[in-house]
Amino acid sequence: MKRLVPIAISLIFCTAASAQQEAIELAMSSTNDGTYTLSIQILVLMTLLTLLPAIILSSSAFVRIIIVLSILRQALGTAQTPPNQVLLGVALFLTFFIMSPVIDSIYQEAAVPYMEGAATVQQALDAGIQPLRAFMLDQTRESDISLFAGISGRNDIESIDDVPMSIVIPSFMVSELKTAFQIGFLIFIPFLVIDLVVSSVLMSMGMMMLSPMLISLPFKIMLFVLVDGWVLVLGTLASSFYT
Repeated sequence: MKRLVPIAISLIFCTAASAQQEAIELAMSSTNDGTYTLSIQILVLMTLLTLLPAIILSSSAFVRIIIVLSILRQALGTAQTPPNQVLLGVALFLTFFIMSPVIDSIYQEAAVPYMEGAATVQQALDAGIQPLRAFMLDQTRESDISLFAGISGRNDIESIDDVPMSIVIPSFMVSELKTAFQIGFLIFIPFLVIDLVVSSVLMSMGMMMLSPMLISLPFKIMLFVLVDGWVLVLGTLASSFYT
């Protein structure tokens, strides 16, 4: 638990650095050696803590996971089962599992030097944001980067290293949305086939007043259990980030 606190602090600093840099420069008063007073650091940290939900959504694996799990629940037709709290818990812990190598890199490269006094806040931000940036770029399509670069009017981007975080983050989110819906489509197909078969059988038997969803639900749950669906879905999601 002692290690989770500096990891969380460093992750918050690194992911919010690009958006908050100008505000920090205006709000902070620096000393002669380039460090900041403890009260100012605490103030900035508490401010950045309020951005934690947006940070998790915009720069981690959470977006893809929660969308796929939501589509899976819709395909099963189980309404609010599993409930939202369960899906969020699964998505958060699977996100932490997937992001563990990135968090460890941020901890070693940014948090440890900063806590030991070997690096300033700015140096820790610059060092810690690189692993997260590399993770997002690995999952981002070049077409999405080109789209937002064109919208922003940036014509000076010659390589992937020149892409600013203001372009990387929205490009990453769009790519994650597209990937999540692609995975969700593949998950939806077998359950849709069961619904069509059940509906056709009921129509042929003249049972028009009987809801096909009521009959197909047990079959879909049975199919999902027999193929060990949770292991397949969660395993596929985890492996999709490093293939």
